[in-house]
Amino acid sequence: MNSDVRRYVTLLAVLIALGLGIGIGTLISRGAHRNHPLRENADPQPLAAPSPEQLSNSFARVAEMVEPAVVNINTETTVSVSDRGFGPQGESPDDDFFNHFFHFGKPGAPERFQRRSLGSGIILDPRGYILTNYHVVMQRHPDAPVDRIVVYLHGDEGTRYSARIVGADKLTDLAVIKIDAGRKLPAAQFGDSSSVKVGDWVLAIGSPFGLESTVTAGIISAKGRDIVPGIEGQFKHFLQTDAAINPGNSGGPLVDLAGQVIGINTAIATEQGSNDGVGFAIPSDTARAVYNSLIQSGKVQRGAIGVTFLDQTNPALLRSFGADHGVVVNNVEPGSPAERAGLKMGDVILAIDGRAVNTGDDLVQIVSQSRVGSKVKVDFLREGKQMTTSVEVADRDKIVAQQQASLGPNNPKGAPQDSGGPLGVSVQNLSPEQASQITKSLHLPRAEGVMVTQVAPEGFAADLNIQTGDVVLSINHQPVSSVDDFVRIQSTLRSGQDVLLLVARQTGRAFTTMFLADTLR
Repeated sequence: MNSDVRRYVTLLAVLIALGLGIGIGTLISRGAHRNHPLRENADPQPLAAPSPEQLSNSFARVAEMVEPAVVNINTETTVSVSDRGFGPQGESPDDDFFNHFFHFGKPGAPERFQRRSLGSGIILDPRGYILTNYHVVMQRHPDAPVDRIVVYLHGDEGTRYSARIVGADKLTDLAVIKIDAGRKLPAAQFGDSSSVKVGDWVLAIGSPFGLESTVTAGIISAKGRDIVPGIEGQFKHFLQTDAAINPGNSGGPLVDLAGQVIGINTAIATEQGSNDGVGFAIPSDTARAVYNSLIQSGKVQRGAIGVTFLDQTNPALLRSFGADHGVVVNNVEPGSPAERAGLKMGDVILAIDGRAVNTGDDLVQIVSQSRVGSKVKVDFLREGKQMTTSVEVADRDKIVAQQQASLGPNNPKGAPQDSGGPLGVSVQNLSPEQASQITKSLHLPRAEGVMVTQVAPEGFAADLNIQTGDVVLSINHQPVSSVDDFVRIQSTLRSGQDVLLLVARQTGRAFTTMFLADTLR
């Protein structure tokens, strides 16, 4: 009986404890539910759309900040009837409809009229210094210099201010003009274009089609765009934007949402003559350096050493010279600092003053920014051996003038001799006149080369952009003096082999040389 009582008491105690536990747990659970509702039972939170007012207010704030410093620029040029040509009707606002077709005028007297062009600019100094494009304010026709530059200020459209040119730089398409307004003018601030990112919002402000103070919005679509071929392209690397840019926007600012100028609107890519969503602006870092030079001396002085090279260097070309980086020298200008320092055609420039040279742009940037008269240390590779020399930096304008002084007559045609083969070109021997011209232009010790008469489409030569009229001087460092030499050397080439060609090409009235290389397919 005692044992039954004990079992009963024990069972009762367990039941009481269990009941207390459940009760306490239920109270705690209910409290937890009240304080922290379960996620699955909660109402879903609605998605909030960002307020369009924020972005709109940012645009409005920037426009209000920068617009007072943006100007409208008109130029007037006196053009004779012979200069008019058959351009688009209405190119001059003063065109008379009947005169456009019948050219009424005094018999025997040359007809002249005023051609007007429109552009924009940005005030960078309260004293009236304005940055714009070279092509907006400078002479557009060799026989028709700009007669007058007229500036209209924001909010003061009724007043015309005559401007004078402080300085201009054709290579970067930038110019500085100045007006005397008799008061301090609102000036914009330059930003840092190197910190701009693709996708950043920007505003373009200017006078498209003469519509003053027009503001358009877009983003930075790309950086470092190269749209200008040849030597001039070495100094023009653009910001690309889809902000609407049209004729008349040239010279106006491209600004970020901090209200700082990060570019100068310059060009558009279009098939219609107006905005297609692809506009280009000169980065502010470039514009700042040019502006500072122009206000100090009226021009931009750049350094040069007197070498030419390919815009792009491919791995096959570098391997042909035993290099893994660098720029191959195509030609050394006679009498230039490079020649005096001992540099030769075929040298591979590796570094300048300790700064690695991987592209032609690297070489141009380092040398052009070096002070004229200073000396730079050039590390280069010659026949597999690394060497160093000191080169004095000269004025680029003088170097270019010396290069353009190499003149000669146009190439006469000779009887073609077909060679065919894996290089995909047909060649012919040079005539005595051609041989003499090339020898003189390139300062060769003897006549060399064969002229390309035909290039096979999609062949090896076509891939290297070899053109009819080019002269092949050597193949894999072996001189080519005749078609027989060309055929003999070509017959030794095999698929998968790197092939290096030294080619001379006529540019204007002179020849320049270039190394071209690729792997033979």
